[in-house]
Formats: sequence, C-alpha cells, structure tokens
Amino acid sequence: MDLSDRQLEIIGTAGKILASAGLGGLTTKNLAREIGFSEAALYRHFASKEEIILALLRFLHADMDQRLKNVSRTDTDPVANFRALFESQFHFFSQNPHFVVAVFSDGLFQESKKINQAILQLMQVKMNYLLPIVTKGQQQGLFTQALGSEELVHVIMGSFRLQMYKWRIANFQFDILRQGKYMLEALLILLKP
Repeated sequence: MDLSDRQLEIIGTAGKILASAGLGGLTTKNLAREIGFSEAALYRHFASKEEIILALLRFLHADMDQRLKNVSRTDTDPVANFRALFESQFHFFSQNPHFVVAVFSDGLFQESKKINQAILQLMQVKMNYLLPIVTKGQQQGLFTQALGSEELVHVIMGSFRLQMYKWRIANFQFDILRQGKYMLEALLILLKP
C-alpha cells in the first residue's frame, strides 16, 4: 500500500479516535483537531471520512497479509503454524489496540458497502492462511475431523473475535498476550481428534 507518512498518521489517529469515542466521535473536525491542522488540510489527503476508514482497513489488510505470510510456512508443523499465526495477531493488536475497534466494530458494517467489503476482505486474508493450516492438521491426524475444515475455521475465528471484543470492552485493561495464549491452548485442546 502506498500511503504517505501524513496519511499513515491520519489513519492511526482515526483508529485512536474510534477506540476512545466510537464511530460517532470520528468526525473530520475531531480528526483534524487531534492531528493539529485544518479540515481543509485533511481533505488534501483523503476525500471523506469513508476514505479514511477504507484506507485504515486496507492498511490493516496489507499489514496482516505480510505478517501472516512471514509466519506461515508450509513445511512447519500445523500446530506450530497455528500458534504463530495467532501470536502474530495478538502481538500486533497489543501494540496497536486502536486498530481493534476498526476491525471489530459492528458500527462500521453499517457505514457503507465499500467498508463492509473491505472488512470482509480483511477476514478473508486470515481465512486464507488459517484454512490450509487446519486442513493440513486434519490430514495429519492432529486436528479433529468431526467438522469440516471451513467450519473449524469459523469456530476458531469466532473465538478470536470474542477474545478481542472482550479486550475492547474491558478498555484494553487485561494482558491480551497472556489471555490470547490461554485461548490458543484451549482451541488446540478442542481441535484434538
């Protein structure tokens, strides 16, 4: 993704406003004030609030794709791959909690069809990496075959979403790395044949 430093600053600040004030608090006026320049200057970088949110989601998409590509290896044990994938996610969000709201905010789904599509594409990135891990784990007898691999992926991703939502509504007050590790180990127990 080609974003200028200023655009990265804008989407990062937008994520922080979403985390602290919700979608209603993310106005171009509030965003410009937080960054320290006029709304007109903001519009030189993005045409609208929707474009800012879309840029934020596209940034997360590109970042997640690169991170998961870096940790996923087809020659590695599926259990190790599974752990690496989720540990990468928990580490990223522990360092960037303001992006949790953008990814897991139900209010964004109603904002526009474009935002809805961007969120679906973001989910698809994770599924693209997780599905082969689960399938390989099933083929090797490491994961249960009581459900199909896609159904297992939905259960796994739902568990991750719930964990992140709990962290968000707790105002990021608990250690997501520690709780994420507990969640991972619980999922691995459930995945055993």
